[in-house]
Amino acid sequence: MIADPLGNAAMNHRSHQTSDRLAPFGESIFSTMSRLALEHNAVNLGQGFPDFDGPSFVKEAAKRAIDEGQGQYSRSFGLPSATRAIARYSAHSAGFEVDPEREVTITAGCTEAIAAVLLGLLNPGDEVVLIDPSYDSYAACVAMAGGIARRVRLTGPAFRITDELLRSAFSNRTRAILFNSPHNPTGRMFDPDECAVVANLAREFDALVLSDEVYSEITFARKHSSIASLPGMRERTVILGSLGKTFSLTGWKVGWAVAPAPISMAIRSAHQFLTFCAPTPLQQACAEALDAVCDDGAYLTQLRWEYRERRGALLSILRGAGFECVDPEGSYFILADAIAAGFPDDMTAASTLVKAGVASIPASAFHDQADPDQRWLRFAFCKRMETLALAGARLGAGSLGALAKAR
Repeated sequence: MIADPLGNAAMNHRSHQTSDRLAPFGESIFSTMSRLALEHNAVNLGQGFPDFDGPSFVKEAAKRAIDEGQGQYSRSFGLPSATRAIARYSAHSAGFEVDPEREVTITAGCTEAIAAVLLGLLNPGDEVVLIDPSYDSYAACVAMAGGIARRVRLTGPAFRITDELLRSAFSNRTRAILFNSPHNPTGRMFDPDECAVVANLAREFDALVLSDEVYSEITFARKHSSIASLPGMRERTVILGSLGKTFSLTGWKVGWAVAPAPISMAIRSAHQFLTFCAPTPLQQACAEALDAVCDDGAYLTQLRWEYRERRGALLSILRGAGFECVDPEGSYFILADAIAAGFPDDMTAASTLVKAGVASIPASAFHDQADPDQRWLRFAFCKRMETLALAGARLGAGSLGALAKAR
Protein backbone atom coordinates (compact mmCIF):
# COMPACT_ATOMS: atom_id res chain seq x y z
CA MET A 1 0.00 0.00 0.00
CA ILE A 2 1.20 3.52 -0.82
CA ALA A 3 0.17 6.48 1.33
CA ASP A 4 -0.43 9.88 -0.23
CA PRO A 5 2.44 12.17 0.90
CA LEU A 6 -0.02 14.42 2.76
CA GLY A 7 -1.86 11.62 4.49
CA ASN A 8 -4.81 11.00 2.19
CA ALA A 9 -6.32 7.63 1.44
CA ALA A 10 -3.90 4.80 0.76
CA MET A 11 -3.74 3.14 -2.64
CA ASN A 12 -3.03 -0.40 -3.63
CA HIS A 13 -0.48 -0.02 -6.43
CA ARG A 14 -1.25 -3.39 -8.00
CA SER A 15 -4.84 -2.33 -8.61
CA HIS A 16 -3.41 0.49 -10.74
CA GLN A 17 -0.93 -1.81 -12.53
CA THR A 18 2.08 0.27 -11.48
CA SER A 19 5.37 -1.57 -11.82
CA ASP A 20 7.05 -2.75 -8.64
CA ARG A 21 10.06 -0.55 -9.47
CA LEU A 22 7.97 2.65 -9.48
CA ALA A 23 5.28 1.71 -6.97
CA PRO A 24 7.16 3.11 -3.95
CA PHE A 25 7.30 6.59 -5.46
CA GLY A 26 3.59 7.30 -5.92
CA GLU A 27 2.54 10.75 -7.11
CA SER A 28 5.37 13.29 -7.26
CA ILE A 29 5.29 15.77 -4.37
CA PHE A 30 5.48 18.52 -7.00
CA SER A 31 2.27 17.30 -8.62
CA THR A 32 0.62 17.01 -5.22
CA MET A 33 1.53 20.49 -4.02
CA SER A 34 0.75 22.17 -7.34
CA ARG A 35 -2.66 20.50 -7.32
CA LEU A 36 -3.29 21.72 -3.77
CA ALA A 37 -2.06 25.21 -4.68
CA LEU A 38 -4.73 25.39 -7.40
CA GLU A 39 -7.37 23.95 -5.08
CA HIS A 40 -6.69 26.59 -2.40
CA ASN A 41 -5.78 29.45 -4.77
CA ALA A 42 -2.38 29.58 -3.09
CA VAL A 43 0.74 31.45 -4.19
CA ASN A 44 2.85 28.63 -5.60
CA LEU A 45 6.34 28.88 -4.09
CA GLY A 46 6.59 25.10 -4.25
CA GLN A 47 7.40 23.97 -7.78
CA GLY A 48 10.61 25.47 -9.10
CA PHE A 49 9.49 27.22 -12.26
CA PRO A 50 9.58 30.98 -12.89
CA ASP A 51 6.28 32.84 -13.17
CA PHE A 52 7.96 35.24 -15.62
CA ASP A 53 9.01 34.70 -19.21
CA GLY A 54 12.45 33.99 -20.59
CA PRO A 55 14.53 36.54 -22.53
CA SER A 56 13.25 37.80 -25.87
CA PHE A 57 16.46 37.02 -27.77
CA VAL A 58 16.08 33.30 -26.99
CA LYS A 59 12.38 33.22 -27.89
CA GLU A 60 13.05 35.06 -31.15
CA ALA A 61 15.69 32.47 -32.04
CA ALA A 62 13.12 29.70 -31.62
CA LYS A 63 10.59 31.55 -33.75
CA ARG A 64 13.14 32.03 -36.53
CA ALA A 65 14.01 28.34 -36.43
CA ILE A 66 10.34 27.43 -36.78
CA ASP A 67 9.81 29.93 -39.59
CA GLU A 68 12.91 28.64 -41.38
CA GLY A 69 11.49 25.12 -41.48
CA GLN A 70 13.45 23.44 -38.67
CA GLY A 71 10.46 21.30 -37.76
CA GLN A 72 11.81 17.81 -38.39
CA TYR A 73 13.95 15.41 -36.37
CA SER A 74 17.49 16.45 -35.69
CA ARG A 75 20.29 13.95 -35.30
CA SER A 76 19.45 11.87 -32.26
CA PHE A 77 22.35 13.20 -30.19
CA GLY A 78 21.74 16.82 -31.18
CA LEU A 79 21.61 19.55 -33.80
CA PRO A 80 25.20 20.36 -34.89
CA SER A 81 24.92 24.06 -33.98
CA ALA A 82 23.61 23.11 -30.54
CA THR A 83 26.23 20.47 -29.72
CA ARG A 84 28.93 22.97 -30.74
CA ALA A 85 27.45 25.67 -28.50
CA ILE A 86 27.11 23.29 -25.54
CA ALA A 87 30.70 22.15 -25.99
CA ARG A 88 31.87 25.75 -26.02
CA TYR A 89 29.76 26.70 -23.00
CA SER A 90 30.78 23.58 -21.00
CA ALA A 91 34.46 24.32 -21.53
CA HIS A 92 34.04 27.54 -19.52
CA SER A 93 33.17 25.69 -16.29
CA ALA A 94 35.00 22.42 -16.94
CA GLY A 95 38.31 23.95 -17.98
CA PHE A 96 38.95 21.53 -20.86
CA GLU A 97 37.96 21.21 -24.50
CA VAL A 98 34.81 19.22 -25.27
CA ASP A 99 34.27 17.36 -28.57
CA PRO A 100 30.80 18.41 -29.82
CA GLU A 101 30.45 15.34 -32.04
CA ARG A 102 31.52 12.61 -29.63
CA GLU A 103 30.99 14.01 -26.12
CA VAL A 104 27.69 15.96 -26.15
CA THR A 105 24.21 14.43 -26.09
CA ILE A 106 21.16 16.72 -26.13
CA THR A 107 18.07 15.42 -24.33
CA ALA A 108 14.48 16.38 -23.57
CA GLY A 109 15.41 18.22 -20.39
CA CYS A 110 17.95 17.32 -17.74
CA THR A 111 15.56 14.80 -16.20
CA GLU A 112 15.73 12.76 -19.38
CA ALA A 113 19.50 13.17 -19.38
CA ILE A 114 19.65 11.61 -15.91
CA ALA A 115 17.40 8.75 -17.00
CA ALA A 116 19.41 8.15 -20.19
CA VAL A 117 22.70 8.14 -18.29
CA LEU A 118 21.47 5.61 -15.75
CA LEU A 119 19.66 3.40 -18.28
CA GLY A 120 22.71 3.45 -20.55
CA LEU A 121 25.30 2.75 -17.87
CA LEU A 122 23.73 0.61 -15.13
CA ASN A 123 23.36 -3.15 -14.99
CA PRO A 124 20.82 -4.71 -12.60
CA GLY A 125 22.14 -4.54 -9.05
CA ASP A 126 24.66 -1.76 -9.68
CA GLU A 127 24.70 0.77 -6.85
CA VAL A 128 24.35 4.53 -7.11
CA VAL A 129 25.13 6.84 -4.20
CA LEU A 130 22.56 9.59 -3.58
CA ILE A 131 23.24 12.50 -1.25
CA ASP A 132 20.02 13.31 0.58
CA PRO A 133 18.18 15.57 0.42
CA SER A 134 18.22 14.79 -3.31
CA TYR A 135 15.94 15.70 -6.19
CA ASP A 136 13.16 13.12 -6.26
CA SER A 137 13.73 11.94 -9.84
CA TYR A 138 17.18 10.60 -8.92
CA ALA A 139 15.93 7.63 -6.93
CA ALA A 140 13.13 6.95 -9.41
CA CYS A 141 15.57 6.89 -12.35
CA VAL A 142 17.92 4.57 -10.47
CA ALA A 143 14.99 2.23 -9.83
CA MET A 144 13.86 2.34 -13.48
CA ALA A 145 17.37 1.37 -14.54
CA GLY A 146 17.40 -1.62 -12.17
CA GLY A 147 20.01 -0.07 -9.89
CA ILE A 148 20.15 0.15 -6.12
CA ALA A 149 20.25 3.55 -4.42
CA ARG A 150 22.66 3.91 -1.50
CA ARG A 151 21.46 7.04 0.26
CA VAL A 152 23.48 9.23 2.61
CA ARG A 153 21.76 11.96 4.61
CA LEU A 154 23.30 15.40 5.10
CA THR A 155 22.34 17.14 8.33
CA GLY A 156 21.08 20.72 8.35
CA PRO A 157 21.46 23.54 8.66
CA ALA A 158 25.10 23.11 7.48
CA PHE A 159 24.44 20.18 5.05
CA ARG A 160 28.16 19.43 4.72
CA ILE A 161 29.75 16.48 2.91
CA THR A 162 32.49 14.62 4.79
CA ASP A 163 34.54 11.53 3.96
CA GLU A 164 33.33 9.82 7.13
CA LEU A 165 29.71 10.32 6.10
CA LEU A 166 30.03 9.43 2.42
CA ARG A 167 32.52 6.57 2.52
CA SER A 168 30.01 4.21 4.18
CA ALA A 169 27.89 4.24 1.02
CA PHE A 170 30.74 3.18 -1.32
CA SER A 171 31.76 -0.38 -2.11
CA ASN A 172 33.03 -2.47 -5.02
CA ARG A 173 29.42 -2.51 -6.27
CA THR A 174 29.28 1.29 -6.59
CA ARG A 175 28.83 2.33 -10.21
CA ALA A 176 28.19 6.05 -9.75
CA ILE A 177 27.37 8.92 -7.43
CA LEU A 178 24.86 11.64 -8.30
CA PHE A 179 26.35 14.96 -7.27
CA ASN A 180 24.37 18.21 -7.48
CA SER A 181 25.97 21.62 -6.93
CA PRO A 182 24.52 24.23 -6.63
CA HIS A 183 22.25 21.94 -4.70
CA ASN A 184 18.50 21.45 -4.81
CA PRO A 185 16.94 21.80 -2.25
CA THR A 186 19.52 23.08 0.27
CA GLY A 187 21.05 25.85 -1.85
CA ARG A 188 24.56 24.65 -0.97
CA MET A 189 27.48 25.24 -3.29
CA PHE A 190 29.75 22.46 -2.08
CA ASP A 191 33.19 23.90 -1.36
CA PRO A 192 36.53 22.62 -2.73
CA ASP A 193 37.12 20.34 0.27
CA GLU A 194 33.70 18.71 -0.15
CA CYS A 195 34.19 18.31 -3.90
CA ALA A 196 37.56 16.69 -3.19
CA VAL A 197 35.86 14.14 -0.91
CA VAL A 198 33.52 13.12 -3.73
CA ALA A 199 36.33 13.03 -6.29
CA ASN A 200 38.66 11.02 -4.07
CA LEU A 201 36.02 8.38 -3.37
CA ALA A 202 35.06 8.17 -7.04
CA ARG A 203 38.68 7.56 -8.00
CA GLU A 204 39.28 5.10 -5.15
CA PHE A 205 36.23 2.99 -5.99
CA ASP A 206 36.41 3.50 -9.78
CA ALA A 207 32.96 5.12 -9.81
CA LEU A 208 31.44 7.67 -12.17
CA VAL A 209 30.27 11.09 -11.01
CA LEU A 210 27.01 12.28 -12.54
CA SER A 211 27.32 16.01 -11.92
CA ASP A 212 23.96 17.80 -12.05
CA GLU A 213 24.91 21.42 -12.78
CA VAL A 214 21.56 22.88 -13.88
CA TYR A 215 21.85 25.78 -11.39
CA SER A 216 25.45 26.60 -12.32
CA GLU A 217 24.63 30.20 -13.30
CA ILE A 218 22.42 31.00 -10.31
CA THR A 219 25.10 31.50 -7.68
CA PHE A 220 25.65 33.90 -4.79
CA ALA A 221 28.66 32.62 -2.85
CA ARG A 222 31.21 32.29 -5.69
CA LYS A 223 31.52 31.32 -9.33
CA HIS A 224 30.59 27.73 -10.13
CA SER A 225 33.37 25.29 -10.98
CA SER A 226 32.61 21.80 -12.28
CA ILE A 227 33.89 18.78 -10.37
CA ALA A 228 35.01 17.50 -13.78
CA SER A 229 37.88 20.01 -13.63
CA LEU A 230 39.54 18.26 -10.66
CA PRO A 231 42.54 15.95 -11.28
CA GLY A 232 41.53 12.55 -12.63
CA MET A 233 37.85 13.49 -12.98
CA ARG A 234 37.59 14.33 -16.69
CA GLU A 235 37.40 10.65 -17.66
CA ARG A 236 34.81 9.69 -15.04
CA THR A 237 32.41 12.66 -14.93
CA VAL A 238 29.14 13.24 -16.77
CA ILE A 239 28.19 16.94 -16.70
CA LEU A 240 24.41 17.37 -16.76
CA GLY A 241 23.03 20.74 -17.82
CA SER A 242 19.84 22.49 -18.88
CA LEU A 243 18.62 25.51 -20.80
CA GLY A 244 15.55 25.90 -18.60
CA LYS A 245 17.01 27.22 -15.34
CA THR A 246 19.49 29.70 -16.81
CA PHE A 247 17.08 31.15 -19.35
CA SER A 248 13.80 30.83 -17.37
CA LEU A 249 12.28 28.50 -19.99
CA THR A 250 11.70 25.32 -17.98
CA GLY A 251 8.85 24.19 -20.23
CA TRP A 252 11.11 23.96 -23.26
CA LYS A 253 12.80 20.87 -21.80
CA VAL A 254 16.21 21.11 -23.45
CA GLY A 255 18.97 19.43 -21.47
CA TRP A 256 22.30 17.78 -22.16
CA ALA A 257 24.94 15.35 -20.97
CA VAL A 258 28.63 16.02 -21.56
CA ALA A 259 30.89 12.99 -21.08
CA PRO A 260 33.91 11.20 -22.54
CA ALA A 261 33.11 9.44 -25.81
CA PRO A 262 32.77 5.85 -24.47
CA ILE A 263 30.34 7.04 -21.78
CA SER A 264 28.48 9.20 -24.30
CA MET A 265 27.97 6.14 -26.50
CA ALA A 266 26.20 4.40 -23.62
CA ILE A 267 24.07 7.47 -22.92
CA ARG A 268 23.08 7.76 -26.57
CA SER A 269 22.13 4.10 -26.74
CA ALA A 270 19.41 4.80 -24.17
CA HIS A 271 18.48 8.32 -25.34
CA GLN A 272 17.65 7.15 -28.87
CA PHE A 273 14.92 4.89 -27.49
CA LEU A 274 13.58 7.36 -24.91
CA THR A 275 12.87 10.49 -26.97
CA PHE A 276 15.18 10.00 -29.99
CA CYS A 277 15.84 13.75 -30.09
CA ALA A 278 14.97 16.99 -28.34
CA PRO A 279 12.75 19.52 -30.22
CA THR A 280 14.76 20.79 -33.18
CA PRO A 281 13.80 24.51 -33.18
CA LEU A 282 14.38 24.72 -29.44
CA GLN A 283 17.82 23.18 -29.88
CA GLN A 284 18.64 25.94 -32.37
CA ALA A 285 17.45 28.55 -29.87
CA CYS A 286 19.62 26.86 -27.23
CA ALA A 287 22.63 27.16 -29.55
CA GLU A 288 22.08 30.88 -30.06
CA ALA A 289 21.44 31.48 -26.34
CA LEU A 290 24.63 29.75 -25.21
CA ASP A 291 26.75 31.35 -27.92
CA ALA A 292 25.39 34.74 -26.84
CA VAL A 293 26.36 34.33 -23.18
CA CYS A 294 29.78 32.97 -24.14
CA ASP A 295 30.35 36.13 -26.20
CA ASP A 296 28.90 38.58 -23.66
CA GLY A 297 28.33 37.92 -19.95
CA ALA A 298 25.89 40.82 -19.44
CA TYR A 299 22.80 38.59 -19.42
CA LEU A 300 24.24 36.27 -16.76
CA THR A 301 25.36 39.20 -14.61
CA GLN A 302 21.83 40.61 -14.71
CA LEU A 303 20.34 37.17 -14.00
CA ARG A 304 22.40 36.78 -10.82
CA TRP A 305 21.64 40.33 -9.70
CA GLU A 306 17.87 39.81 -10.09
CA TYR A 307 17.98 36.47 -8.27
CA ARG A 308 20.02 37.99 -5.46
CA GLU A 309 17.26 40.59 -5.05
CA ARG A 310 14.53 37.93 -5.01
CA ARG A 311 16.56 35.81 -2.58
CA GLY A 312 16.81 38.73 -0.16
CA ALA A 313 13.11 39.50 -0.47
CA LEU A 314 11.98 35.95 0.33
CA LEU A 315 14.46 35.54 3.17
CA SER A 316 13.07 38.74 4.71
CA ILE A 317 9.46 37.53 4.27
CA LEU A 318 10.10 34.10 5.77
CA ARG A 319 12.12 35.40 8.70
CA GLY A 320 9.57 38.13 9.32
CA ALA A 321 6.85 35.47 9.49
CA GLY A 322 8.83 33.53 12.11
CA PHE A 323 10.89 30.98 10.14
CA GLU A 324 14.55 30.18 10.71
CA CYS A 325 16.09 29.82 7.24
CA VAL A 326 19.19 28.44 5.54
CA ASP A 327 20.86 31.14 3.42
CA PRO A 328 21.23 29.64 -0.08
CA GLU A 329 24.63 29.95 -1.74
CA GLY A 330 23.19 28.98 -5.13
CA SER A 331 20.00 27.76 -6.91
CA TYR A 332 16.66 29.50 -6.38
CA PHE A 333 15.44 27.70 -3.26
CA ILE A 334 15.35 28.50 0.46
CA LEU A 335 14.94 25.92 3.22
CA ALA A 336 12.90 27.05 6.25
CA ASP A 337 12.72 25.19 9.57
CA ALA A 338 9.14 23.97 10.10
CA ILE A 339 9.76 22.46 13.55
CA ALA A 340 11.42 25.59 14.95
CA ALA A 341 8.35 27.50 13.71
CA GLY A 342 6.07 25.34 15.87
CA PHE A 343 4.92 22.62 13.48
CA PRO A 344 5.44 18.93 14.31
CA ASP A 345 6.90 18.17 10.88
CA ASP A 346 7.28 19.49 7.35
CA MET A 347 4.24 17.68 5.89
CA THR A 348 1.92 19.23 8.48
CA ALA A 349 3.47 22.64 7.87
CA ALA A 350 3.11 22.37 4.08
CA SER A 351 -0.52 21.25 4.37
CA THR A 352 -1.33 24.09 6.79
CA LEU A 353 0.43 26.79 4.77
CA VAL A 354 -1.13 25.85 1.43
CA LYS A 355 -4.59 26.19 3.02
CA ALA A 356 -3.49 29.60 4.28
CA GLY A 357 -2.55 30.58 0.73
CA VAL A 358 1.16 29.79 0.25
CA ALA A 359 2.43 26.53 -1.28
CA SER A 360 5.83 25.05 -0.45
CA ILE A 361 7.48 21.63 -0.76
CA PRO A 362 8.04 19.43 2.32
CA ALA A 363 11.69 18.51 1.94
CA SER A 364 11.24 15.04 3.44
CA ALA A 365 10.16 14.13 -0.12
CA PHE A 366 13.85 14.51 -1.04
CA HIS A 367 14.92 11.77 1.40
CA ASP A 368 14.90 8.02 1.68
CA GLN A 369 11.39 7.10 2.82
CA ALA A 370 12.95 4.91 5.51
CA ASP A 371 15.05 7.81 6.85
CA PRO A 372 13.23 11.11 6.26
CA ASP A 373 14.31 14.45 7.67
CA GLN A 374 10.94 16.02 8.44
CA ARG A 375 12.20 19.44 9.55
CA TRP A 376 12.49 21.53 6.38
CA LEU A 377 10.20 23.29 3.90
CA ARG A 378 11.49 24.33 0.49
CA PHE A 379 10.36 27.68 -0.92
CA ALA A 380 11.19 28.82 -4.47
CA PHE A 381 12.08 32.45 -5.19
CA CYS A 382 12.10 32.17 -9.01
CA LYS A 383 9.04 34.41 -8.96
CA ARG A 384 8.12 38.01 -9.76
CA MET A 385 8.62 40.41 -6.87
CA GLU A 386 4.85 40.96 -6.86
CA THR A 387 4.32 37.23 -6.34
CA LEU A 388 6.74 37.18 -3.42
CA ALA A 389 5.03 40.25 -1.91
CA LEU A 390 1.64 38.51 -2.13
CA ALA A 391 3.08 35.47 -0.37
CA GLY A 392 4.43 37.79 2.32
CA ALA A 393 1.03 39.40 2.80
CA ARG A 394 -0.61 36.00 3.19
CA LEU A 395 1.94 34.75 5.66
CA GLY A 396 1.85 37.95 7.66
CA ALA A 397 4.46 38.96 10.21
CA GLY A 398 4.52 36.62 13.17
CA SER A 399 1.56 34.54 11.96
CA LEU A 400 3.26 31.15 12.00
CA GLY A 401 2.66 30.51 15.68
CA ALA A 402 -1.08 30.98 15.25
CA LEU A 403 -1.12 28.76 12.13
CA ALA A 404 0.86 26.03 13.90
CA LYS A 405 -1.58 26.03 16.83
CA ALA A 406 -4.65 26.11 14.59
CA ARG A 407 -3.62 23.24 12.28
